[in-house]
Amino acid sequence: MVVVAIVMAKTDSLMFITNRPDKTFVRGEGSWLYDSEGRAYLDFIQGWAVNSLGHCSPVMRDALASQASIVINVSPAYYNEPMRRLADLLARLSGLERVFFANSGAEANEGAIKLVRKWGSVKRGGAYEIVVFEDAFHGRTLATMSASGKPQWKDLYEPKVPGFIRVPREDLGAVRRAIGPKTGAVMLEPIQGESGVVPFSDSFLRDLRKLTEELGVLLVLDQIQTGIGRTGRMFSFEHSGIRPDIMTLGKGIGGGVPLAALVAREEVSLFEVGDQGGTFNGNPLMTAVGYAVVKEISQPAFLARIEENGDYLAMQLRALSQELGLGEVRGKGLLLAMDLGRDVASKVAENALEAGLLVNAPRPATLRFMPALNVTRDEIDQMLKILRQAIQSTG
Repeated sequence: MVVVAIVMAKTDSLMFITNRPDKTFVRGEGSWLYDSEGRAYLDFIQGWAVNSLGHCSPVMRDALASQASIVINVSPAYYNEPMRRLADLLARLSGLERVFFANSGAEANEGAIKLVRKWGSVKRGGAYEIVVFEDAFHGRTLATMSASGKPQWKDLYEPKVPGFIRVPREDLGAVRRAIGPKTGAVMLEPIQGESGVVPFSDSFLRDLRKLTEELGVLLVLDQIQTGIGRTGRMFSFEHSGIRPDIMTLGKGIGGGVPLAALVAREEVSLFEVGDQGGTFNGNPLMTAVGYAVVKEISQPAFLARIEENGDYLAMQLRALSQELGLGEVRGKGLLLAMDLGRDVASKVAENALEAGLLVNAPRPATLRFMPALNVTRDEIDQMLKILRQAIQSTG
């Protein structure tokens, strides 16, 4: 009880940024979290698709312990072995030759915006504009908020960073009309996570890739939420058979530690000395963990299980939706959403929490499911049982 009192006292000093439930989590294992009262919760949020191997994965613990006994931090002015090892692995898996490590997805996207502008200044007569999409979410730095299409941010932190041209989703004609001499790239999430897990169609992504090549601009894919196995493929662009010029990775790449990556084709990687950097970027402790996580997830058998369990979860959610008269289920792999048909998602999430389940409500009528990539069928079934009761309890 003394430990709990100390934790709660510290909580009072936190700056307010969101409404949090009056619970303090103290321990995690796999798909489960435990609060300060010893109560267990089945976690289908996993830090917003961050804990790709679940809580306190042995794979990560071993990598942390091993690297912490060797060297924890080296200046980014020098090479370190885990940094080079992870970069080589990502380049081989993605088919993109160059990697820059960052600490968060927003920082990786900020780097992508800089790289587009650098490329535009060198290769396209000073082009700096980036075509982005309505309802997009690219992060919380000022530039990435400016690139995002979240309605609540429209008048926040004005003036925004200029240079982002917003078009409707799935509208190739609008993209074509938006591209001009000042355009450097088109940037999008293959599945818009924060807008409620809304995928771009594979046919649109293929047509978009052809259009950007035809008009001589770059294609940037924000795979912060959809990369590193989340959709059943190592990178979600593999579903449509395309490859971007620039890709960003975050969340699941570190399995819970702060790690992200900006990955790009050789010809696009034009940063010069002093153009880009970061004190902790590519430090050996985080990249050692990232290597262990990526190596584990990239195994064909592991990816096959994600796809199988994703299909099972989607099938069960559709059956539940049909049973209760709800809306569509959408997404890929283990990034799924269910439309409730009415604005009760927050209430359902509250009911689920009280019953021992963590789910996310990104939109008023939408629930999002982001379990650990090694979630079991039994845990999926337990989640569905609690979810049914949580939905029915809303009346």
